[in-house]
Amino acid sequence: MAPSSAKRPNFLIIVADDLGFSDCGCFGSEIRTPNIDKLGDYGLRYTGFHAAAACSPTRAMIMTGTDHHIAGLGNLIEWTTQTGQNFVKGSKFTTAPQRGQPGYEGYLNERVVTLPEILRDNGYHTMMSGKWHLGLKPERSPHARGFERSLALLPACSNHYGWQPEEEKQGKYPSFLEKSVIALHMEDDHYVKELPKDWYSSNGYGDRMLEYMKEWEEHHDEKPFFAYLPFSAPHWPLQAPKEYMDHYRGLYDDGPESLRQKRLANLVKLGMIEPHTKAHPVVADEVEGWDAMSEEERRLSCRAMEAYAGMVECLDHNIGRVVNYLEEIDELNNTFIMFMSDNGAEGAAYEAYPMIKGPLMEHLGKYYDNSYENIGAYNSFVWYGPRWAQAATAPSRLYKAYTTEGGVRVPCITRYPGLRNSQICDTFSTVMDICPTILEMAGIKHPAPAYQGRDIVSMRGASMLSWLSGKDERVHAKDFVNGWELCGRGAIRKANWKAVFIPKPKGPEKWQLYDLSKDAGEIDDLADVEPKKLEELLEHWEQYVVECGVVPLQPDLGTYMVATEEQMPENVWMEYEYWKPGALEEREKFMREPRKFRPRANPVNTS
Repeated sequence: MAPSSAKRPNFLIIVADDLGFSDCGCFGSEIRTPNIDKLGDYGLRYTGFHAAAACSPTRAMIMTGTDHHIAGLGNLIEWTTQTGQNFVKGSKFTTAPQRGQPGYEGYLNERVVTLPEILRDNGYHTMMSGKWHLGLKPERSPHARGFERSLALLPACSNHYGWQPEEEKQGKYPSFLEKSVIALHMEDDHYVKELPKDWYSSNGYGDRMLEYMKEWEEHHDEKPFFAYLPFSAPHWPLQAPKEYMDHYRGLYDDGPESLRQKRLANLVKLGMIEPHTKAHPVVADEVEGWDAMSEEERRLSCRAMEAYAGMVECLDHNIGRVVNYLEEIDELNNTFIMFMSDNGAEGAAYEAYPMIKGPLMEHLGKYYDNSYENIGAYNSFVWYGPRWAQAATAPSRLYKAYTTEGGVRVPCITRYPGLRNSQICDTFSTVMDICPTILEMAGIKHPAPAYQGRDIVSMRGASMLSWLSGKDERVHAKDFVNGWELCGRGAIRKANWKAVFIPKPKGPEKWQLYDLSKDAGEIDDLADVEPKKLEELLEHWEQYVVECGVVPLQPDLGTYMVATEEQMPENVWMEYEYWKPGALEEREKFMREPRKFRPRANPVNTS
């Protein structure tokens, strides 16, 4: 791709929400994804592409090209503001030390400039339709951060049909659910008062992206475009139009282990994993095993998986609508298309979380209909749990929210004529590489160290263009170093060596060491066999913590500081309490400026 070309390329970045590694047909799935498969067949399929372990951190890195701890999403603000979801009952560790700290604002902060801001300033038309999750107030919105047209779901998730029982509108829901059901959207610079009556998230985002593209086609005056299409599917609640779900009726009746084995076999056939690859054992002690479940429990579990598959197929359908339109207007081959998931499959079993399960399950039983025939409908609310998730992340270990490969290795496809195409490649790359790649293809320089009168950071990612063009053998240096941290779980990788820290109960709560070139499943811990290698990696870890401003939530992850008294209050760290009665009508009354603190330099001794 030559930036000097008279016609600069368009860009279309498509993100699925909580999609597992093998959930698309061209990655080994039985789910119908013909449009994604078409992109994969023509383009480049990545088996070494990595994201953060959860949604808003990944989205922050897509938008900025730097680490999420720097950009303001060091943790999901929903997890920072309330401890209950993330630590074992009785744990002395909480998310409180992160509250109010730089890098944990819960929105894209002033230290970064966004990709759409840069592209807009340099002659691109910018548009977005889908999940934002990078700020709730107008000054944090896509419109404020560079998108000229945008329809954005602001929170982490919502009912995909935009529905709520009347009791919830009166504020009657458990704390976990209050931030999970309201379809709070903004279009451009204003909040959306009411979604269309026939709203379903994937269809709605597809519709609006097509509208924006048609506007661009009519009025762009030779401006190229940057389009961002981040779906909120297949994130729970698992809801899908029945016509898609019915394609999968009975398909999963043999259970998640059967599906896992089929997916692994398909990955081998595709050449995406070696035949001798050992898959990490399923870790799901918090839920009953398949054989221990009653026939009715298994039936309901399979129906939830059918709903999930229906969501993925519907998402694929809307991707096809957008890509087909580009072909109709003769822009497909001038558009760099990238498709990816934001993290590994979601394996949380909320019915087993001590601080959530009682009130949540009681509420769902009272106000929702999760009967077999109704699963997937607007008034159902289900998830599918750790066993189905690990069918999709296999052979990797664990799933979303963990810094193991199952949480951070994601499916990815790029398509652009003249670059690497019709290949499967295991080269290591990350979501931080998207921003520098696009800027180089567009012939634009990143404005660091300053933007609009304020100091900003440089990008930590690397452009993939030389590698995509066939000039380089890899994206990053052979001995590259990359770190991950989320909610007290950490990892540091150098080339094929990776050190991982996973707290109990999912891990041993100590650093483990793996050679990914021989052990893709992170099974054989070499920490005692290769102590010098572990020591070397932990030195890199310490550097990563300092460079990115990580606030450790476990002593093993760095200098641990207990929370100050000012950080202890729960549920006061989000800027807009949109879930409270009256908050959607009198918005400003429910907005606040959470306290901010300077970085704490002196550790508090907890011994």
